[in-house]
Amino acid sequence: MTPWRGLVLALKLAASVAVCGRLLATEDDTTIPGSLGAPTGAVPEPSLDIRRDATVMAVERVMPSVVNIATRTWVNSETAYERMLREFYGYRREPSANYNRGSGVVISEDGYVLTNVHVVQGVDDIWVQFNDDSEPIAAERVALSQEKDVALLRLKPSKPRKFRALKFAKDDDLLLGETVIALGYPFGLSGSVSRGILSSKSRRTSEKDGPGERLDIGDWLQTDAAINPGNSGGPLVNLRGELIGLNVAVLRPDIGAQGIGFAIPIRRVNQALAETLTGESVDHFWFGARLKPGLRPLTVQSIQPGSPADKAGMEVGDAILSVDGRPAGSVIDFNRTLVAAAKDREVELKLRRHGETQTAQLRLVDERNFFNNELLRRRLGLTLKHVDGGFMVQSVERGGPAATVRLQPGHFVGAIDGQQPDDLVGAAKLVYNKAHGDPIPMQVLVVERSGFLVNRYTAEVKLKSR
Repeated sequence: MTPWRGLVLALKLAASVAVCGRLLATEDDTTIPGSLGAPTGAVPEPSLDIRRDATVMAVERVMPSVVNIATRTWVNSETAYERMLREFYGYRREPSANYNRGSGVVISEDGYVLTNVHVVQGVDDIWVQFNDDSEPIAAERVALSQEKDVALLRLKPSKPRKFRALKFAKDDDLLLGETVIALGYPFGLSGSVSRGILSSKSRRTSEKDGPGERLDIGDWLQTDAAINPGNSGGPLVNLRGELIGLNVAVLRPDIGAQGIGFAIPIRRVNQALAETLTGESVDHFWFGARLKPGLRPLTVQSIQPGSPADKAGMEVGDAILSVDGRPAGSVIDFNRTLVAAAKDREVELKLRRHGETQTAQLRLVDERNFFNNELLRRRLGLTLKHVDGGFMVQSVERGGPAATVRLQPGHFVGAIDGQQPDDLVGAAKLVYNKAHGDPIPMQVLVVERSGFLVNRYTAEVKLKSR
């Protein structure tokens, strides 16, 4: 080796040692590659923070849309002795309040929230609170799908505001084994996050699967992400921050199950929304057309005779293309646009019928102006008053269907056609849907007094609609 060659190698070696020494220097002199000489302890730019992985970014996108749902139910727990005191002396114990919690997720900027039916069914008051510790917001039930355990709420903020909405994943965009994240408020703990994988895209249990319970709802997603009481109704999301399911249940640990949780898949959530929001009514207005669930564009499945849709000339099979020039979109989009446009005036619908474009002029009708006691009087010969647990008969028309089955003012009606409507509008809808001459069964509580004795009994009567 020549002296010059040896000198060059020595210089290169010295430079390498200097670089290594620089990287392995003491803490005060350490630099972070790419930090332009920032000393140890300096916070790197977010884009360079190795902790901010796909899971963290998905949680940051989703968490503003996750809500805590608190419910209150008033319970009358009087004893038989207290009931006697109330009947004879007017004593009444004040009802007590039961409180429960669950989770939900915002799916539209104007405050629609998804959760499970079992979180909000049968409760008297609903409040929703976000993870930012803002004031609770009152909410109301819009639609319930008992079969799929999906409920839609609408927030009622004191001041108009926009909410952060979560994006839906495509119905079948699921990868077995992909990372999934469950968010919610288990045991009331705010803003909780758990991570796991998608263990099954379609899980149905049966006796041959071994010990355990049969699931009430088929086709649930299965995950090992921790799901606990209070998580019900919260979102299960993928790493893109898209909603793939609603957390619903966990297999019982007392049978030996570990890390087996379930969520209602987004495909069934979409079906539930389509089925419950495509009825003949739209946000307390009578529309009169039922739409086929799950189809895009929205397609008319049936028309109520004499309804606004019928008067507008709509027909079964019509595809709804636009509302006042705006695309019809999803069921929620359609309902929102239709109500906003048609409260006080006619609205123009563009329809596709047999391959041709048609135009329909539609004017919605306030349900209370049609589904009321006047309709009940015409069809059944009676009027009702809504009370706790059912309806009280107010008046009975002589010679009418109600008088024929000996209904009298003061009788209590608990169920109509096997259902318990929430209000007078709901009762009138059940009657309206019956054809002339159809029997309408009613469950009636009759109270007979004889001196100090009170006799109660329940009977079913069938009124013929006229």
